Amino acid sequence: MTDTPPTLTDRLRDRIYGDDPHPYDTLEREVRRRLSPKHTLFEIGCGRTAPLLRHFLGDAERLWGIDLVDFRAEDLPKEIEIHQADAAKTGLEDSTVDLAYSRAVMEHVEDADAVFQEMNRILRPGGSYVFLTPSLWDYASLISMAVPNRFHPHIVRLTEGRAEEDVFPAHYQCNTRGRAQSLCDDHGLELESLRFLSQYPCYFQFNPALFLAATAYEKLICTSELFGPLRGWMLAVVTKPKTD
Repeated sequence: MTDTPPTLTDRLRDRIYGDDPHPYDTLEREVRRRLSPKHTLFEIGCGRTAPLLRHFLGDAERLWGIDLVDFRAEDLPKEIEIHQADAAKTGLEDSTVDLAYSRAVMEHVEDADAVFQEMNRILRPGGSYVFLTPSLWDYASLISMAVPNRFHPHIVRLTEGRAEEDVFPAHYQCNTRGRAQSLCDDHGLELESLRFLSQYPCYFQFNPALFLAATAYEKLICTSELFGPLRGWMLAVVTKPKTD
């Protein structure tokens, strides 16, 4: 069996974006920067086999995760404990998490207020929640909001090749700087940092001409921080204040 040769778009992506860090990698580095061997690390939306949480094996005292999808415990390393739960009702005890994170989850949350309230409850004082989510003003988010959720699984399968059962409704309740700040203010948390990240235009990989046009747009909005909200991703760090 031979490997499928790279497409023209694959070659263009590698040539133009080859050395650029993907936002997923930036998230992982941010988590690692804050992680201590004695920490309890908690992933919201870890997936059936917790692929990202596995990257931290041996780097934390406890590894926890939750997701809405079904999973089999026998598919997981014994060091990882996950259960089926919602981000607004994790089932964890008060003040038990040192560091929480999520990747492409907050855009699917129906009640962001409930999630931030839950973060305040489960984080230890001084603990942080790091989340990567699409920016509301990215063109993909704007298109997503304009298209009914029932069509999203089919569109994502065609453009990204992702299984339809792994696509969830999008609500965009926490996808601007102002909204993130407001949620923190309302639930006793601090917005420690927030930055906007760009990546290659993955939704246009099916067509080289569209890919190049989208690439020109991506490069333009990276020329100034004034264009930050137009980029694809928002990386935020939310911290629970330490007690006196």
